[in-house]
Amino acid sequence: MANVSLTVVLAFVANLVVALGKSFAAALTGSASMTAEAAHSWADVGNEIFLLVADRRGSGRADKRHPLGYGREAYFWSTIAAFGLFTAGAVVSIWHGIQELIDPEPAADYWIAYLVLGVSAVLEGVSFAQALRQSRAGAKQRRVGTLRFVLGTSNPTLRAVFAEDAAALVGLAIAFVGILLHQVTGSPVFDAIGSILVGVLLGVVAVVLIDRNRRFLVGQGAGDELNRTVIDLLLERPAVDRVTYIHLEYVGPERVFLVAAVDLRGDDTETNVAIVLRRLERELEQNEHIEEAILTLSTPDDASL
Repeated sequence: MANVSLTVVLAFVANLVVALGKSFAAALTGSASMTAEAAHSWADVGNEIFLLVADRRGSGRADKRHPLGYGREAYFWSTIAAFGLFTAGAVVSIWHGIQELIDPEPAADYWIAYLVLGVSAVLEGVSFAQALRQSRAGAKQRRVGTLRFVLGTSNPTLRAVFAEDAAALVGLAIAFVGILLHQVTGSPVFDAIGSILVGVLLGVVAVVLIDRNRRFLVGQGAGDELNRTVIDLLLERPAVDRVTYIHLEYVGPERVFLVAAVDLRGDDTETNVAIVLRRLERELEQNEHIEEAILTLSTPDDASL
């Protein structure tokens, strides 16, 4: 989780500097697209704070009140961050763009807008590069594409930073085109449309993030690949002959709750079987990704997985 915290902190610092610069440029130029981008960056600043809370709260280990740990806190606070992106970013940008279409304001000092957009692109690029680097490492480990890993990962803070930084870079491009067309044609319509498009982009990103967090909050099961990995992990134990049932459910970022039915080798006494099962559970829980393991015995007619 340390790498995730570094990614979030880097994104926070970058967005704070960018938000200040965009706000200054929006006040001087009167650009609708720049105002939308300023709202976007301030929303991202607030979101990074929620993501830091998510990272910290979600790392709490199990206790009597929360026997499966506090991992789902990460999904809750990440959902709050996504709602912030939707309201403070998407709604404000779209509303401001509509206002500019109805009652446009004169724009000036375009060079300031271009300068701020250029500096913002560099800072957002640095932040995105960190998120991309970490995402690629995870994708390589899982042997999947980077985008598929980001959408499917159980780590909501990494997904949020990746999505927000990617949206920030696309938003900068939209803002640049809107301001440039405003300057070239003299029509504020292009600038206003740029603001609306930035808002729509943020809305789409926010909805995707909210939906992904919802799935993990209500208890998303692991995929076939992870199920197979854990089955192989069980079969590596000399005492385990077969695995006939497995249930894996995410209870936090990269942490699962495991329930499995196994057939032990031999035909030992009830007491010895209970001892073996408890020992296997403790061994499995030494794995950093398994929050709790519960094993039970298979019946002779249960099919092997």
